[in-house]
Amino acid sequence: MLVALERFDLRIPGCGSLKEKRHVVKTLTGGIRSKFNVAVAEVDHHDLWQRTTIAVSAVSGDAYHAKRVMHEVEKFVERWAEVEVIDADLTLHAPDD
Repeated sequence: MLVALERFDLRIPGCGSLKEKRHVVKTLTGGIRSKFNVAVAEVDHHDLWQRTTIAVSAVSGDAYHAKRVMHEVEKFVERWAEVEVIDADLTLHAPDD
């Protein structure tokens, strides 16, 4: 078993309020969740209007599949018009046997 975890540090330049930010983040995370069947959560910058960090995780039996899914998620986020990717960090975690 392998867990892939990717953290996206995002800028949301069009937001003027936390309500607008929530709408963008909920739409983005919902799209990721439904398209890729992965877990998604906002994990940082909760109080800033134009910044957010989301984390995406997937569980797989092999590294190739986990990396492929996360690469597709990364492309999806980069194409999302309302956000700019500041940084993305992928890590793979395997239990100690």
